Formats: sequence, C-alpha cells, structure tokens
Amino acid sequence: MSEVNIDRKHNQTEELGFDPDALAEKYLQERDKRLREDGNDQYLEVKGEFSYFVEDPYTDEKIERSPLEDEVEVIIVGGGFGGMLAAARLREAGIDDFRIIEKGGDFGGTWYWNRYPGASCDIESYVYFPLLEETGFVPKKKYTDAPETLEYCQILSKKFKLYESACFQTEVTSTEWDEETQRWIVHTNQNDRMRAKYIVHSKGPLNRPKLPAITGINKFKGHTFHTSRWDYEYTGGSSFGNLLVSRIKKWQL
Repeated sequence: MSEVNIDRKHNQTEELGFDPDALAEKYLQERDKRLREDGNDQYLEVKGEFSYFVEDPYTDEKIERSPLEDEVEVIIVGGGFGGMLAAARLREAGIDDFRIIEKGGDFGGTWYWNRYPGASCDIESYVYFPLLEETGFVPKKKYTDAPETLEYCQILSKKFKLYESACFQTEVTSTEWDEETQRWIVHTNQNDRMRAKYIVHSKGPLNRPKLPAITGINKFKGHTFHTSRWDYEYTGGSSFGNLLVSRIKKWQL
C-alpha cells in the first residue's frame, strides 16, 4: 500500500472512529463461526411431541367462523409490517377489495410472536417504522422495544382500517392458479377456498420456532417453552420486563 493510501486510510479511520476494513474482516470471521455443514439439519421440526412449541399463548380463544369461498381483488399473505404496508398502500390507492391472511391472533408478524423480556429492534425506530407521517406516531425510543413496536402495528392497522379485512388465526395451506378463470385459489387451515386476482406474499420466516437437535431433548420432562412463545405465567413479569425475582431464586435452588 502506498504512503498516500495509508494516509487516506488513517484519515478515514480517524474520521469514522473505527477501521472499516477491520470491521468487515471481523464480520466475516463471525459469519464463518456460524456456518455449519449440517445447515438446517441442526434443528428439529416442531411437530409431533414438540408441536406445543408452536401453539399461540397470546390468544385466549380460538376464532370460529364459517369457511370463506368468496372472491377478492387481492389476497395478502402475512400480517407483519410487509403485509400491513401493502394493505395500507392499497387503501391509499382506493383499492379496498383485499383480504389479509395472518396466522397469529393480531397484526405484528414477528413482533406478535416475539415478546420475550428485553426484545427490541436493532434498527432506529424512525427508519424501521413505516408510515409515521400518516399515523402521526412518535416513537419514544431511538431503538424501540417489542411492546411499543406491537403497539404501533395496532395503531397503523386501525389507521388504515385493516382489521375489517383480516383473517386471523388462519394459515394458507396451498395456492393454485385456475387457468380457466384467471384467478388464484387459496386454501387455508380454516377450510377456506378463496379466490383472488392477485396474491401478495409477505410471509416471514420468524413466526416458526426452531429447536436444537440436541441428543436427549425429548427425554427432558421439565417445563419448556420457546422464546417466541414466552410463558409469563411460569416466569412472572411481562414483555415490559420485571421478571419476578422469587421465581428466579426458585430455579436456582
């Protein structure tokens, strides 16, 4: 490296307060630590004796409704930020004939499921939250926590009247294209057979727990739950924190 380049790199490091090349190298090292030859085989499928890990602890009652066999212009799969934003933009464009299909009991996506103590976003809230100008919402924190993020999901959904177009506790099981009618046919776990001209896929990967394929995991008979289905009845406290010290002491005995 020439003296000019060395001086330029030194000045850049001083200006930024860190060495970008060293940081990039560190990222590569950390990535390599996490790459495994077994890939997804390091996880267990959450089914059978582990199926309780995917149950929804945040909804008291299961929604019961008749199967839907109607047609809408647009079906949006997923009620996280991507799905909410797509629906809000449709509303703004004057398109109201849409339906949102969401597995959880409310909007929020990953923020509906992940309510473990201390959960927060690592992106600045003014960047992460969409449509702040439209909702008039002002985040309380630079890096907002999970409760406020879920609250904003509900505020945004109410602002754009998304609840009236939502099917909660509903999971798409299959989609097929009907060439004759030029429509999508969408089947769900609620025995729905909906039809739509367009489908917007906004389904994220963070709604389904992963379990480590640890030898003997099925032999453990103590109380277990996944962080994305945090059991506050067991730990005490809430998603705002405040885990009961007495419970923690009991675990330590």
